[in-house]
Amino acid sequence: MIAMSKPRILIIEDERDLCDVLSYNLHREGYETFVAHDGQEGLRKAQMHLPDLIILDLMLPRLDGLEVCRQIRAGKQSHGIPIIMLTAKGEEMDQVVGFSVGADDYVTKPFSPKVLLQRIRALQRRSDNSTESKDVLEHLGVVLDKIKHRATVNNHELDLTPTEFRLLECMLRQPGRAFTRQQLMDFAIEEGAIVLERTIDVHIKSLRRKLGGESEFIETVRGVGYRFREGS
Repeated sequence: MIAMSKPRILIIEDERDLCDVLSYNLHREGYETFVAHDGQEGLRKAQMHLPDLIILDLMLPRLDGLEVCRQIRAGKQSHGIPIIMLTAKGEEMDQVVGFSVGADDYVTKPFSPKVLLQRIRALQRRSDNSTESKDVLEHLGVVLDKIKHRATVNNHELDLTPTEFRLLECMLRQPGRAFTRQQLMDFAIEEGAIVLERTIDVHIKSLRRKLGGESEFIETVRGVGYRFREGS
């Protein structure tokens, strides 16, 4: 029997005690871990080892977490690695900034290892589903098929405009992530079109109306934009 390789997680965190706790708990759950205690070392290990997932602290010596995240996303080989960002602040703008440079999720300190493990598993499932079927997205009964250009909710077909279809695709790819209006515009509006940020609000209102009883799945993030509900 061929032994399956363990998923590899890189922990970039300057609090050594926290690194030890995380490594211990992750090892117990069947993960292989390696650590870095500053941003430059973390970036080097990410680029060299190409781990399956990265746990990245926001406040790091030598190179802060935002810049590390930005450079990982800019790399040809490392750009697709899932990243969970750790922040001690817990402020909404910190989360938004983290997402804007490419973080997939965040966890606010202090946190329990159990919470982090749940986030890791959820992100792995999301990443696996994306790899297996990038053309079909499904979450909370909403299914979007890019090949057939067809969207359904609880098996009921939705009559969406091209812009509404792309908006739904953007949010379904990362449930729970808060997108700014500008980010949604960049993804959903055709290149060359001249629109105002508030135009997105009009499209979201129409999309919610078409979702009917599931309209609450699209949540407003005050002062930021919108997100698709992560769980039921």
